Amino acid sequence: MALTMLNGLLIKDSSPPMLLHQVNKTAQLDTFNYQSCFMQSIFDHFPEILFIHRTYNPRGKVLYTFLVDGPRVQLEGHLARAVYFAIPAKEDTEGLAQMFQVFKKFNPAWERVCTILVDPHFLPLPTLAMEFPAAEVLLSAFHICKFLQAKFYQLSLERPMERLLLTSLQSTMCSATAGNLRKLYTLLSNCIPPARLPELHSHWLLNDRIWLAHRWRSRAESSRYFQSLEVTTHILSQFFGTTPSEKQGMASLFRYMQQNSADMANFNQGLCAQNNHAPSDTIPESPKVEQLVESRIQHSLNAICTGPAAQLCLGELAVVQKSTHLIGSGSEKMNIQILEDTHKVQPQPPASCSCYFNQAFHLPCRHILAMLSARRQVLQPDMLPAQWTAGCATSLDSILGSKWSETLDKHLAVTHLTEEVGQLLQHCSKEEFERRYSTLRELADSWIGPYEQVQL
Repeated sequence: MALTMLNGLLIKDSSPPMLLHQVNKTAQLDTFNYQSCFMQSIFDHFPEILFIHRTYNPRGKVLYTFLVDGPRVQLEGHLARAVYFAIPAKEDTEGLAQMFQVFKKFNPAWERVCTILVDPHFLPLPTLAMEFPAAEVLLSAFHICKFLQAKFYQLSLERPMERLLLTSLQSTMCSATAGNLRKLYTLLSNCIPPARLPELHSHWLLNDRIWLAHRWRSRAESSRYFQSLEVTTHILSQFFGTTPSEKQGMASLFRYMQQNSADMANFNQGLCAQNNHAPSDTIPESPKVEQLVESRIQHSLNAICTGPAAQLCLGELAVVQKSTHLIGSGSEKMNIQILEDTHKVQPQPPASCSCYFNQAFHLPCRHILAMLSARRQVLQPDMLPAQWTAGCATSLDSILGSKWSETLDKHLAVTHLTEEVGQLLQHCSKEEFERRYSTLRELADSWIGPYEQVQL
């Protein structure tokens, strides 16, 4: 009965054809893979970041839900970002490999997947890496948040302490800067009993690579993102996770999706809105349009800047042309990420950026040029300091000599070195940490003296 109902619901899908693959060994559903043309079109538009969520039912069968993620995805509706549903026969290497291979067979855009976000309990990472060799697999900020929330409740802390931790976690997730994550890490270290602290895996908070995939969102965007995923995962648990019958669970889920089919209209409206956005939109253009924009930027650099300045900036532009960059808009500043640490760009003339290149030379860096490229704009004279405009300098040596700040150079060099050492210490063993820390302690004492404690 449930299987007949499920087939009936799928036949009524407004955008056939769809994929429905199922094998029955007993009265229960053994394997299941489903994707409508509507869901496939979403994935074709936004394949770069894939979010995988798992929902278990009382029998232990698991529903894999694939959702699109990332800064380009601006879809309303709690299941609007869902692009694939699958129930593997078993959650082992063979079963998951078959599930991923079916997904890839019907989605040629899988080769453009750059990042896959998973939960902390996702064990079949080797299978995922084998099927998506070019993609980076990261823990998702949402799943880390849910993991820590559950741990806070399991610890049976006093209510004021539990409330403090939950509030701090929520605030940090909505503004996941390195400083806020460090504060939360310190709070956990001070408030959680030492014997229970390893259960929380608080070192995830200091893994900057995880949070770069989430940090581009503003506080309001982060709040909406977590709320939307909270409702989405609740819907999946409500319809699939509470019934022992996979067929009945999927039938209930598809019935809900049909009753809330406005998500499809929202998707189409979202695409139209994104296609008609102002020049600041970041949807990739055709190669001809990109080449035209880059050619105009090169022309404006050569026309406005001195020869040496243009040479330096063109080197930065070359990095932009070969890189993937994510741009998130704020009220006064823009966050630019080019496969590296995030930097803040202030587009108001004279344009500035927090990166080393701009701070040292006061020239348009790769992040400012990425902003111009995304907006289809060119360099304007008022975006450049007067000393770099054409006719104000004669040679590269004189420019570098006059603009180089030795203090800034030392500060930035020490900052980068400190961050690198900190990253290495976080991921080494306890014995290796003690040895390296002792070496740093001796070095600091030899420089400043053993009588003055140096904070490391």
